[in-house]
Amino acid sequence: MPDSIVPLLATAFDARAELLPRLHAEQTDCYRMFHGSVEGHPGLTIDRYGDLLLVQCFHSPLSTESLNDVEGFYSERMPNLALVYNDRSQANSRIGNPLSGDQLNAAMATREVHEIGVSYRIQGRHAGQDPWLFLDLRAARRRVMQEASGKSLLNVFAYTCGVGIAAAKAGARFVVNVDFAESSILIGKENARLNDLSARPRFIKSDAFAAMRQYSGTGQPERVRGKRMPPFPKLEPHTFDMVFLDPPRYAKSPFGVVDLINDYASVFKPALLCTEPGGTLICTNNVADVQREVWLDLLQRSAAKAGRPISEMEWIMPESDFPSSDGQAPLKIALLRV
Repeated sequence: MPDSIVPLLATAFDARAELLPRLHAEQTDCYRMFHGSVEGHPGLTIDRYGDLLLVQCFHSPLSTESLNDVEGFYSERMPNLALVYNDRSQANSRIGNPLSGDQLNAAMATREVHEIGVSYRIQGRHAGQDPWLFLDLRAARRRVMQEASGKSLLNVFAYTCGVGIAAAKAGARFVVNVDFAESSILIGKENARLNDLSARPRFIKSDAFAAMRQYSGTGQPERVRGKRMPPFPKLEPHTFDMVFLDPPRYAKSPFGVVDLINDYASVFKPALLCTEPGGTLICTNNVADVQREVWLDLLQRSAAKAGRPISEMEWIMPESDFPSSDGQAPLKIALLRV
């Protein structure tokens, strides 16, 4: 690793010389400027979100000298961006560096950013840890927008509902976003208000398993093995033309366990059963250790076992601001016709 980070930043900036004008032309002002795991500084990511430059370190803190180099480099090439630095090298990627004064104000300011003509809310820091819009999912949101006109879409593990808002912006006739976190649903509702949508999306605060079991017609019992389940919204059976499934690596609730390494089928099957026959199911797996073809084989076997075999599949690859050294991006996105 060179003593100065500037040559690495310059190489990454030059590599995006053709991409950025294309993104700007389609009303996109949020993208990754530096993808450290591939571009020479593992653990460092630098993202533009509108007028915010978000610098984050996941392996070790960035030195004061390097942070000054980052700020100086981008202030020359992309002036008037407010830099916010989050040291996320602590356990569970928690933000560890305190900010004060103007830096804290810049981090906590609520901003409007744009992607493919869709507006979203963003903050450099908030009560959670991750940014409100995951930039590597742009390719998936783009594909959803190409497919969504006139269709119904269920967005499961919706987080701040970016996929659902993109679908509604593209003319989907009916969109449902499901997430267990009230804070994420509130940002999703704010995202909806920022956009001129022909049909207002629905937002449901619910465990994903409870929602999918009800929509699929399987049903969610109020008691399981003699224990009363936590309260959950009651939903009528309904299948969707499109289902978007973006689960976290691991999560556990009374309704079920999400485990993308050992048991992806547990979330895949109910999502599949929520998909209209002949419809489209888009799945993600963000675990780098899971091999693409191994995961696809699991999806094919699970679909066949459920009596809903996959008739067609397509890999959706992250866009070029997320380069990969071997063509095997950690985020795997599979579009399935089922």
